[in-house]
Amino acid sequence: MNTEILKIFDVNGKYIGTSTREEVHSKGLWHETFHCWLVSVVDHKYFIHFQLRSNQKKDYPNMLDISAAGHLNADESVPDGIREVHEELGVNVSMEDLIFIGNIRDEIIQDDIIDRELGHVFLYIIPDVSEIKYNFQIEEVSGIMMIELESFERLWLEEIDSVQAKGIVLNEKLENIEVDRFVRKDDFLPHDNTYISKVLKELKFFLNRSLIN
Repeated sequence: MNTEILKIFDVNGKYIGTSTREEVHSKGLWHETFHCWLVSVVDHKYFIHFQLRSNQKKDYPNMLDISAAGHLNADESVPDGIREVHEELGVNVSMEDLIFIGNIRDEIIQDDIIDRELGHVFLYIIPDVSEIKYNFQIEEVSGIMMIELESFERLWLEEIDSVQAKGIVLNEKLENIEVDRFVRKDDFLPHDNTYISKVLKELKFFLNRSLIN
């Protein structure tokens, strides 16, 4: 198995060298990631598409997370990160299809991992949700769940206890089946509140601008 080598940065975002992925997470070193949030418009409402992490994942299995995301290796540039959308979801998009919404930091600190990410964050507005076909990378992703944006924001702010999530997941035979369930905040990967707040703010800004145009 190849060891992933990542660029590392100081707290001010200055490049200071490289390190292994294992060391990056054990020491809490800042590193680059690629985040792509998929959003659709249904009946004049925005829906975020959250990936359901595979139960085979070492970290945070079976939890809801960013539509597609991953580390940028030391020899990669930001556009190379689009491979995450292709590999994890089987969705063919190009960088020209994405909207850059900002460089947003994210810290996830748990007992056995300190994940400090310098996220290059993008938005993909799905032209027709009925036409999108997901082909999941089973080692990484076991489903996708659609949640109305405003409802998710209220859930994250703990104004409500649960929200409706609809989508498709892989069953035991690795077949896509439709699901409709309610999820709670602790069903999501524990991203930093500042990160989620900034992402939601920028998503709404660019979504509203796109509809106006």
